[in-house]
Amino acid sequence: MNKQTLCSVPLDRLLALFAAILVCCSASAQQSATSSPNQALADSVQELREQVRELRSAVAEIRSEASEYRAENQQLRQELETMHASIPATASEKGAAGIDSAGEPSPFDQRISSLEETTQVLESEVRSQYQTKVESASKYRLRLSGLVLLNLFHNGGQVNNLDFPTYATPSSPYRPNSSFGATLRQSELGFEVFGPTVAGAKTSGEVHFDFGGGFPAGALDGVSTGLVRLRTATVHLDWDRVSLVAGQDGLFLSPVSPTSFASLVIPSFGYSGNLWAWTPQLRAERRFQLSEGQSIVIDGGILDNLTGEPSYGTSRFPQAGESSGQPAWAVRTGWSGKMRGRVMGLGAGGYYSRQNWGIYRRTDGWAATADWRVPLPARLELSGEFYRGRAVGGIGGGIGQSVLFSGDPSLPTSLLRPVNSAGGWSQIKFAATPRLEFNGVFGEDHPFSADVHAFTYPVGYYPVVLAANRSEMMNFIFRPRSDLLISGEYRHLHTSTVGAPGTAGQVNMIMGVLF
Repeated sequence: MNKQTLCSVPLDRLLALFAAILVCCSASAQQSATSSPNQALADSVQELREQVRELRSAVAEIRSEASEYRAENQQLRQELETMHASIPATASEKGAAGIDSAGEPSPFDQRISSLEETTQVLESEVRSQYQTKVESASKYRLRLSGLVLLNLFHNGGQVNNLDFPTYATPSSPYRPNSSFGATLRQSELGFEVFGPTVAGAKTSGEVHFDFGGGFPAGALDGVSTGLVRLRTATVHLDWDRVSLVAGQDGLFLSPVSPTSFASLVIPSFGYSGNLWAWTPQLRAERRFQLSEGQSIVIDGGILDNLTGEPSYGTSRFPQAGESSGQPAWAVRTGWSGKMRGRVMGLGAGGYYSRQNWGIYRRTDGWAATADWRVPLPARLELSGEFYRGRAVGGIGGGIGQSVLFSGDPSLPTSLLRPVNSAGGWSQIKFAATPRLEFNGVFGEDHPFSADVHAFTYPVGYYPVVLAANRSEMMNFIFRPRSDLLISGEYRHLHTSTVGAPGTAGQVNMIMGVLF
């Protein structure tokens, strides 16, 4: 009896025997109608005895066959152990290296290697799935992301902010002209939730934080314990060609920024020609597919009408734009396509803000913008932005200054002057390898001299009135892994004020881990 019939034969015999019992019982019942009860009973007993003997014989045969196969298995195991023990040392070494006596990988080792590779792939997939399983209070999927970023920096000259300066201040003999420090408060943390489909739109939401919200008052060494700050928090409704975004988000009028990890709390070249704001807003986006690889996007919406004024403690008072009783308005149109097999983009936009500075002092703020991203030969790329505007300190224009006053702003005799300004930045990027890139950037924000010098002693909401701000930057960014970055950067600042100019430079060494 072979292995294939070892289990099937006993089962067939048992079924046949039980079928025979049923047939006999049925036949006995039929015979009982014509024979005497005693004769029928005797015949049935005799048949049952024969069937029991057959069953016992079948069970004995099954036990015998099971014993035989146990013995065969034991014998095979012993033979395998004997073969392993009898292999010479040289053969064992070859086996350890995955080579048989003919110098080729043995089938056994090939199979083991294949199994190990498969196991590693499965373990990687399991780890990946485990990492994406962030528990939330709802049934919808939640994703955690972030950046742990260390900045080591040295400043030469005097700046408005030690770890991520935006402009240089005039030198003073009462303050040091050289400083060194380190910070992790530019680290970021974010959450994304993916919700249900509503009216044909995919819903999602996200919130992002950093630690640039200042320092705890009175804390010893409080500069190393930056306070958590809200950056963006948005809700998205995405259809095939239309999206609706509500929440606090970046300035869609200025969609790109210079590439840098030295300035994240304030986007790189903010107040040096790069318009920016994380502003509460409601906007709609419409996408048009012109052809394969070419599309046009139109964004339009309303924004909280901010004018760049400083906040006051824990209480909130209306800024000049909010005091106008209406939001700010913005629109942008962008085209994207392919050039040299890489993405190319051009865009233009507009912004309007009605402002009420009190005591019957009203003005209009506006801006026109242009942005570009153009791939060049030899792995080069040119990108940048330009703007021309007036009273746009709330979105970073005019070095953050919307208006200037002839005296104390609280006095009705003080006159108001909206600040006209123009600025922009441009970056050249060289992608040496997929993991290493070099960037050079120049940017400038320039309030018009006629507005800055319109009053003998102009007053703004900065300690000094800024007349121009220029920045130059060079950096490299190396990513040995997708989740690890190393960067070095040098930035030079030159700022003109109503008084004396200031210059400063910063060297920044950066290491970060993304998750």
